[in-house]
Amino acid sequence: MKSSQSFSNKYSFSKMGIDEDGWVESMRKSICEHDDEDIGKVPVSIFTVPKVLLATDPQSYIPQEVALGPFHHWRPEVYDMQRYKLAAARRIQKHMNVSFERIVEIMKIKDEARIRACYHKFLDMSGDALVWMMAVDMAFLLEFLVVYSMKEEGRTLKKVTSAMSHLVDVTGKKLSHMAILRDLVMVENQIPLFLIKKMLEHQYRETDNKSAGETLKTMLMGLYHELSPFHEQELPDVDIDDCDHLLDFFYHVIVPNDKELHHYDAIEIENEGITEVRHGGDGEESFAKSSDVKRFMNFIWKILSKTNAAFVKIFKKIIFGKPVTFVMKLPWKILSNLPILKLMKEPIEHMFENFRGEGQEKSKDESGEQKTPTIEEITIPSVTELVKAGILFSPVNGGISSISFDVKTSTLYLPVVELDVNTEVYLRNLVAYEACVAAGPLVMARYTELMNGIIDTQEDAKFLQERGIVLNHLKSDKEVADLWNGMSKSVKLTKVATLDKVVADVNKRYDQTWRVKLSKYMKKYVFASWKILTLLAALFMLFLTTVQAFCSVYSCARVFHQLPEIPGSEGVE
Repeated sequence: MKSSQSFSNKYSFSKMGIDEDGWVESMRKSICEHDDEDIGKVPVSIFTVPKVLLATDPQSYIPQEVALGPFHHWRPEVYDMQRYKLAAARRIQKHMNVSFERIVEIMKIKDEARIRACYHKFLDMSGDALVWMMAVDMAFLLEFLVVYSMKEEGRTLKKVTSAMSHLVDVTGKKLSHMAILRDLVMVENQIPLFLIKKMLEHQYRETDNKSAGETLKTMLMGLYHELSPFHEQELPDVDIDDCDHLLDFFYHVIVPNDKELHHYDAIEIENEGITEVRHGGDGEESFAKSSDVKRFMNFIWKILSKTNAAFVKIFKKIIFGKPVTFVMKLPWKILSNLPILKLMKEPIEHMFENFRGEGQEKSKDESGEQKTPTIEEITIPSVTELVKAGILFSPVNGGISSISFDVKTSTLYLPVVELDVNTEVYLRNLVAYEACVAAGPLVMARYTELMNGIIDTQEDAKFLQERGIVLNHLKSDKEVADLWNGMSKSVKLTKVATLDKVVADVNKRYDQTWRVKLSKYMKKYVFASWKILTLLAALFMLFLTTVQAFCSVYSCARVFHQLPEIPGSEGVE
């Protein structure tokens, strides 16, 4: 009884600091006043980043300078920006055809339910707090986007208000400006575009040439050109009304659908991933693995067993008889710990297991469980290995859809990608957003898997930079390699028909080169038997050591003197 009371007291409303009346009122409004049919039509579009991704690099997903929307609004680190948001709201109010307060009232009546439906997380705040928060955040965002709207139109912003001068930089070089840029593209920091469009509709416009939608699209295209690492010559025509928020607009530009790009091929979905093949690494990996030696020993045993069955039975009785087994175990334990023989311990023991258990089919691993068949994965070598095999790299001004491989010239065409301090956050959040919403293939994730597969080291990154495929504005080539190698971790693997065909063609061409064929031949027929030769050499040395020890005890010199002399050797000194 006491335990139940203590449990209820520990988790009571008063202990958690929750206003019970306010909580009941919010429940009543949510259930009784909101129309389920209208809310059900609004798809969830603003997500929190999955914990698996968040753990890889938290700073790429958590706003550091400014919070937009409810997910991070109350964090002390970003709430300091509230004074600048309010200043932006006061300035925007001067250009409105209605008062700012009236806009908030309209939002509360018409859009509160729709706003809540956009966020996949329950927003535990009153309607007034929510709409005021969204309105002020939108005012700040619009003022920031004005810079990129003018850049897109070929104009320049002559001056910035003194209150925003240390945040907004027309050249985009200030640290605070760069930090805000990164915060704008984060998955958890998005605001529904339909709200921003409505606020633009209430602004006075000196010229009526553009609608609110066109003005907003110009702003977003200017920001896209600032942040996108790709150098596309042609961009799809994205309808602003089809986009849920700023990040969704960027995703539509990079990965257009059939409506936005009619000749874009359909994409199939599979479950395999691109797995990078690391060549020229460990010296141990350059030679045959222990599994190759096991197959060799099994092959020898099959030949012996087929040649003379009677001999095999006698051999097994001699070797595996109890007295002999006991005698053999002790020296084998000592010999198997020698540096050279230690490598051969497992294959030899496996062969003797086959001797002992002939006729019994074993498909179990060491734990006793049935072995699962391995899935054949798509492999792709690194840039360095591909270059050694004679494959060429060429840059192309386009997006992900421009990736291709010319079989005749053995040339892999990759889009030019410009890397700076914003690129990793930009790409990571696009990959995270795609993982949250995409019902089909993860095209962005697949692209990062491909780049991760071919870039293993800073030498790979340096070569792509020399070819003009990577434009590096980071500190070093190592940072480029680290950026790609950490990008697609913890994201589920998918299959994209266009990209996977390129990978398959590259692998096929790579396997046909004489360097690769010679390497595989050497590994299979030369290096695979090298460990056996090492074993024989070790046994021969052991034999000589035994003979030397025997001769030191029994004086073998006398025996050699008693041997007959070789004819014709009398005159030889």
